[in-house]
Amino acid sequence: MSGPYVLGIDFGTLSGRAVIVDVSNGAELATAVQPYQHGVIDRRLPDSNVLLEPDWALQDPNDYLDVLKHAVPDALTQSGIDPARVIGIGVDFTSCTMLPTTANGEPLCNLPQWRNHPHAWVKLWKHHAAQPEADKINAIAREQGFSHLLARYGGKVNSEWFLPKAWQILDEDPDVYEAADRLIEAGDWIVWQMTGVETRNACAAGYKGLWSKKDGFPPTAFFRALDPRLETIVDEKMSHAILPLGARAGSLTEQAAAWMGLPPGIAVAVAVIDAHAAVPAATVSGPERMVIIMGTSNCHMVVSEEEVIVPGISGVVADGILPGLFGYEAGQACVGDHFAWFVENIAPAAYQQEANKQGISLYALLEEKAAQLQPGESGLIALDWWNGNRSILVDADLTGMMVGMTLATKPEEIFRALIEATAYGTRMIIETFTKHGIPVREIVATGGLPDQNKLLMQIYADVTGLPIYIAASRQTSALGAAMHGAVAAGAMQGGYDTLTDAAAHMAGLRDERYHPIPENQAIYEALYEEYRILHDYFGRGENRVMKRLKTIRRAQKTLT
Repeated sequence: MSGPYVLGIDFGTLSGRAVIVDVSNGAELATAVQPYQHGVIDRRLPDSNVLLEPDWALQDPNDYLDVLKHAVPDALTQSGIDPARVIGIGVDFTSCTMLPTTANGEPLCNLPQWRNHPHAWVKLWKHHAAQPEADKINAIAREQGFSHLLARYGGKVNSEWFLPKAWQILDEDPDVYEAADRLIEAGDWIVWQMTGVETRNACAAGYKGLWSKKDGFPPTAFFRALDPRLETIVDEKMSHAILPLGARAGSLTEQAAAWMGLPPGIAVAVAVIDAHAAVPAATVSGPERMVIIMGTSNCHMVVSEEEVIVPGISGVVADGILPGLFGYEAGQACVGDHFAWFVENIAPAAYQQEANKQGISLYALLEEKAAQLQPGESGLIALDWWNGNRSILVDADLTGMMVGMTLATKPEEIFRALIEATAYGTRMIIETFTKHGIPVREIVATGGLPDQNKLLMQIYADVTGLPIYIAASRQTSALGAAMHGAVAAGAMQGGYDTLTDAAAHMAGLRDERYHPIPENQAIYEALYEEYRILHDYFGRGENRVMKRLKTIRRAQKTLT
């Protein structure tokens, strides 16, 4: 048996997974998954009568500790390796997922006096109830001369970011805000629990916290302009000490080692955002190759030697993905969630019965039926905003839409139109990058969807006109986290000194790939133009019906 080994822990939206990886070649020896007991908390607080308003998405931080206590030991047992041969641990996490804690890291939601306060819980990345705060940040930045602070982020922030979520706590429950000694990304919090050392990672701080390697956090005048109570938020509840990717956050404590079935003292890397961790694990180490992490949402990652301003993206951060390069991020807030909504709420019972007879999933049946359709045959076109628009409109208040339905419309036609909508959204992002000097020549896809839906992958190739390659690992975020663990350990301990070195030895691509089909491309050119018209009409302010409907909905929900 070779080795040494590293552990990658990937904290997703619904579960956490632990992967044991051979440092020498990236071979994944074992994987174990721990579902979060409380999942996404979006209706009422656990063991409580406290109801949540629309657009809330919370989690229980104790579910993250269960990943350490169950998934890690399970993966170690499956692998059969000697735990003493694990040299490093890396962690990736959805972002911005944040929580308030005491000075010693205890989540406020664990304390009896705060348990029935929604703002004391973890705010998941897709918590969109802070959009009013995001809107205020954008408006004040424009009006008071701070627009340059948002330029690196496409010109505005949205509700998924750290500052809007923190400000929402202050706005709606100032007692919780006052009680919170620390406001911290969940990735940094879990590393704190593992090492006993509070650290902040440059990836999350750069992409979600308005921090830059050159200038640090915005000046206090900016926070004061937002709200005088926020003036000292960084000094009092955050940290100016930001660590680069691959840095060693600390060593595994005795307590955490006991949870995980590992010896204490192992190097633990600073946390990294899940999508960003996947880039080196997808073999990408230079410009013009976009990595798309395809799952419940899509994250689009590309690197460049140049820093340019690209409107509507999620951010550009120096060393934010790979050292020595500017890392660009964009994304779509609803992709796999999009399809799950349709399957769980719209697909007819007869289709479920047909799937049961064939011994396949309802998803597989719909894909099979949708694959029999020609591009454009359904006469449908959709907007992929069922969970708002992350890029390039940066507007969580936009909603989904389907045009062209008739009494003859079939479920598989709707399903295919939803797939196509997400492909159009990806093309819109790629064209925006290219227009502003960040060319994209090919795509490397990873995440859950490339394994589940080959039709989707071919549609993406046809719509974008680009070849699509598939990362060899089915756990690229976890593998990328493991690479960070290998770098935290360093070459002297059997790891690597840079992420580029780690990727060269531990990452690979499959033989499977997708190329555009010319006849399909021609049809999708026409359909994409219709998508673009709808995108601009409903998304750029000409028709604000989606926002008006949301306002009415909120008012009626308040009455009930």
